[in-house]
Amino acid sequence: MSAEEALAAAHAQIEEARTRIQVLDENSRDLLFLKARNHNWWQDRDVTDAQLQEAFELMRMGPTSANTQPVRITFVRSKEAKERLGPAVNERNREKTMEAPVTAIIAYDNTFFKDFPKFNPFNEAMPKRFEGNEKLADGFARTQAVLQGAYFIVALRAIGLDAGAMGGFDAEAVDAEFFEGTPVKSIFLCNIGYGDVTGIKGPRLYRYAFDEVCDIL
Repeated sequence: MSAEEALAAAHAQIEEARTRIQVLDENSRDLLFLKARNHNWWQDRDVTDAQLQEAFELMRMGPTSANTQPVRITFVRSKEAKERLGPAVNERNREKTMEAPVTAIIAYDNTFFKDFPKFNPFNEAMPKRFEGNEKLADGFARTQAVLQGAYFIVALRAIGLDAGAMGGFDAEAVDAEFFEGTPVKSIFLCNIGYGDVTGIKGPRLYRYAFDEVCDIL
């Protein structure tokens, strides 16, 4: 397939999707946003490898600047892996993390630009912005990976799982334990499973109204 044919096929795919579905229905909006909650406690139900991969397949299609995709995810499930993670988690968060079926370490790789020929072969100048500039690469990678981490939370909800995203951990200790000798750095933890609604202690907390935090210029 030529470049022109590939571009035409991409345009046709987008138009077909827009014709088939223009907006999410009320149930979908409830599942992803309006009725979804960040969970702390979990039902005794397993999360499969296939489910984790399904959520990742959705997440990876979310946009990142120049298609850079710097997020790296380590899924901590086994007893041994949880024991490695536990000491780095703040006491307040430790029990719920140990009880979660899976805990994802959402992290980023600040040497992402080495893969530009694979994920963005049409932008030959872009990698040169980051080579030899660790500060720029680190800030850029972290920002894009935070975006991907947010996509991942929504993807988990989309396939029927619940998420419990949190800080409250020693990032340096996690990096030393799981990413020693690599350029990968952790950002946040996300417990994954089927939420136990009895762990929700009250109604949803206040969210800003549009007029409080938005301007249209």
